[in-house]
Amino acid sequence: MKLLHSGKVRDVYADGDDLILVASDRLSIYDVVLPTPVPDKGALLTQLSLWWFEQLSDLVPHHVLSQDVPAEFAGRAVRCRRLEMLPVECIARGYLAGLGLKEYEKHGSVSGVELPPGLVEGSKLPEPIFTPTTKAPVGEHDEFMSFTQVEELIGVDRAVRVRDLTLAVYERGATTAAAHGLLVADTKLEFGLDPAGEIVLADEVLTSDSSRYWPADRWAPGGPQFSFDKQYVRDWSAGLDWDRTPPGPEVPAEVVDATRARYVEVYERLTGREWKTSP
Repeated sequence: MKLLHSGKVRDVYADGDDLILVASDRLSIYDVVLPTPVPDKGALLTQLSLWWFEQLSDLVPHHVLSQDVPAEFAGRAVRCRRLEMLPVECIARGYLAGLGLKEYEKHGSVSGVELPPGLVEGSKLPEPIFTPTTKAPVGEHDEFMSFTQVEELIGVDRAVRVRDLTLAVYERGATTAAAHGLLVADTKLEFGLDPAGEIVLADEVLTSDSSRYWPADRWAPGGPQFSFDKQYVRDWSAGLDWDRTPPGPEVPAEVVDATRARYVEVYERLTGREWKTSP
């Protein structure tokens, strides 16, 4: 196999006509890879993505072919088909948090979508919105895009299709999670084109790395929410003298353990399966 790309969390290898997508235990916040791994994180992301791909298979085709991967990657990698990836991060938001909150506080809108006045951190939006961003290289930051900019970048028809798919995946994910006492505040998706030009869901889907999960019974608009995702690490880092540029800080063992526990809880709540180190 040949290493084609090493991202913040995933490594991509070529294996004949297929790709092997390997999720590592690396942790990134603010587009910076931290030096401390989270044990089992790559396997948790992979196994939860596989579960979600199955739940979403009637909505959109996905890139996964099988889990037939080299033994050293077992449990944390998938064999998938090659796609021409679209240069847009497709984000759906149902609640106001993170960079979406900051953008709203500056402009009263996110990605050009006007929102009502008076919203606060954690507010539920009147309806889920599509808030795409650019795809920045490792170490740089994504920037919000308007829908018009997406149309200009990938064409009107494809822009409409990825917007509609992003919102459909979010709605399915939010409805499914709600049945397990979880709110999906937002989620980030990636799409690519197959050789026939069909839009295909790729990368990861509705994981604790790509989504904000909040316990529904603790949701309280007006401040930070308890989260089952890497927001916990972002909040920890806020108390440090760190300018959010590389190199990132070492993460204490207790923060690593708490982060892993939150990823495990989301996996177990959603899938109904007990987490084992080797799925």
